[in-house]
Amino acid sequence: MDHESPFHYDLFGISWLDFNLSTTLMTFVASVIVFIICTLGARNLKMKPTGFQNFMEWIIGFVKGIINDTMDWKTGKVFLPLGLTLLVYIFISNILGVITMVVWDHNLWWKSPTSDASITLSLAALVILLTHYYGVKVKGFKEYTKDYVRPVPFLLPFKIIEEFTNTLTLGLRLFGNIFAGEILLSLITKMALAALPFTLISIIPMMAWQGFSLFIGAIQAFIFTMLTMVYMSHKVSSDH
Repeated sequence: MDHESPFHYDLFGISWLDFNLSTTLMTFVASVIVFIICTLGARNLKMKPTGFQNFMEWIIGFVKGIINDTMDWKTGKVFLPLGLTLLVYIFISNILGVITMVVWDHNLWWKSPTSDASITLSLAALVILLTHYYGVKVKGFKEYTKDYVRPVPFLLPFKIIEEFTNTLTLGLRLFGNIFAGEILLSLITKMALAALPFTLISIIPMMAWQGFSLFIGAIQAFIFTMLTMVYMSHKVSSDH
């Protein structure tokens, strides 16, 4: 590819503090879009939902279904805002780079923020930290720590390793799928711009891959949200 990511190096004079400006920009864009969608969905609420409110209530019902599949509703209802935020935010982030990609001065500015491993791993780490927080909050610190030596104490090292592997797999799965999709779209676009015959030939595969990428974006948002609730249920439910 003939472009690179714009970086701001040595922020505040700190040698290791570098920022990917396009990732920062697109994270902000995704957040604004999610805020607008949720604000519009919550305006003029009616007892008999119609239009966009009906769509938002369907999404809420879908997230409630995910929670009910992983834990009892009495325990899991507090995680509805978390699940809703993750599902909508990750889906929007996944499809931003599918719609279009903007390159200016050989720098890629418009892309999916989830095509950056630092974003997906940060989301995964935040989820794992939240599971620990709610585990301690629901069970108490003493009872929560006992779960690491149940049913037998020698499982302690494996359970500690599991926390790191859960973080890595949760974040890298999302990153790998979205990054691979953008790479292929970039290659198809490059082929389309090479010559007029390739432009005509590339239209069909590009449209097909964009449609497939939308599907992948939705599936990955669902998987991330589902696994979040699975990990959360392991920490807060007494039957795990």
